[in-house]
Amino acid sequence: MPIPSVFPTPPERQSTLQLPDTRTLAWSEWGPVDGIPVLFCTGAAMSGSLGFGMAFLRDLDLRLIAIDRPGLGRSDPHPAKTLSSWVADIRVLLRSLARCPVLAVGFSQGAPFALALAGGGLVAGLAIVSGQDELAHPDLLPRLHPEVRGMVETARADPVGFECQFAQMASAEGLWRLIIAMSGEQDRRLYESEGFGAAYRQCLEEGFAQGSAGYARDLVNALGLWLVVEEITVPVDLWYGALDTSTVHSPDFGETLAARLPHATRTVDPVAGGSILWTRAGDILGRLRSRVDS
Repeated sequence: MPIPSVFPTPPERQSTLQLPDTRTLAWSEWGPVDGIPVLFCTGAAMSGSLGFGMAFLRDLDLRLIAIDRPGLGRSDPHPAKTLSSWVADIRVLLRSLARCPVLAVGFSQGAPFALALAGGGLVAGLAIVSGQDELAHPDLLPRLHPEVRGMVETARADPVGFECQFAQMASAEGLWRLIIAMSGEQDRRLYESEGFGAAYRQCLEEGFAQGSAGYARDLVNALGLWLVVEEITVPVDLWYGALDTSTVHSPDFGETLAARLPHATRTVDPVAGGSILWTRAGDILGRLRSRVDS
């Protein structure tokens, strides 16, 4: 059974914003409305309804804002979505919040989207947790599982065809089965536990509510070349569980990524898995909070 602070709670608030091109951007929130904003870039095909660390937000004065990326959940699709268009959307959101500083967390496939916010100068610090790495980077490609390496090479060689293929085959149920299959025993215990498993599956159902095109577009963006991470000047906390068995997360638990980032702190917990976002949420948020205190 998961520890009490891991149990998910429904969003305290849900909001939307109309973007300049009339698209709707949606998000879910927990924590004090006047707290320091923490933009949560969720994992693959996840809506923002499954947050983390709710038990720690008020003491840390943090407002967790879990955003539905375009095409997922309640956010309208952006057929030409890129990391740059994502930054532009979030810049509009931040103007509406009118609160500085801003922090960010990227989980799993949310990592490139969180790093893009840092590269765009939108956040004062961020945490990458169980992050998908820049798998197309030449130092990482040889280390990938053969099936993952094949996906990366196909996505780069024929991004349009790759996107169409995944848009036709992906589903919430299929992705859930894949997550469970790639997870180690420790992560499966949490993901399949009563309450948590239902909340995770619900956020995937919401992520696919408009179809699979939003997820497929995210996948193409995540598997391609990213922005120049070497130019990110804010502190980046990298968190990994050594028991994480997912083949689509960082193949070297962020060692290469840490070397590329000018101001990185890397933690590899020997007894945690890919679910470290939830099992060590207090530590992750506490360290991130300290980035605006120093």
